[in-house]
Amino acid sequence: MKKYTYEEALHRAAALCSMAEKSEADIRWKLSDWGIDDAESARILSHLKKEKFLDETRFATAFVRDKFRFSQWGRVKIAYALRQKEVSEAIVADALCLIDDDEYAEVLLELLRNKKKSLKSGSDYEKSAKLVRFAQSRGFESDIIFKTIKKLL
Repeated sequence: MKKYTYEEALHRAAALCSMAEKSEADIRWKLSDWGIDDAESARILSHLKKEKFLDETRFATAFVRDKFRFSQWGRVKIAYALRQKEVSEAIVADALCLIDDDEYAEVLLELLRNKKKSLKSGSDYEKSAKLVRFAQSRGFESDIIFKTIKKLL
């Protein structure tokens, strides 16, 4: 892979950030792939933050909103994905608070209704176990899963 100069890397990183919200870690990993050393990476990240190309809070908010609305992920899965992107716990917690509890419960109910339709016949216990595993794989918390399944069955 071609090694970029500081200016080229700065412009490419700014272009990436202007196309979509990125985390600091995403850009740091890209800079590393481009052969930029740690000192220059720090300068580039600092410049991008100063010029408002990078903002962890804005990134986390957009990430939570998109993963909940479009991918229908639960809070657990979203938080895990944000931690993988090295977003601080405080920012993760603040961003997750933006999910409306009523909408969250409604999304889970709809997901479980659709999943229940596709389940083969079996006892209520088997169906319940399959629904729990499905909802947990989507990142929903156990307490809300059990409440929702109780309503559904």
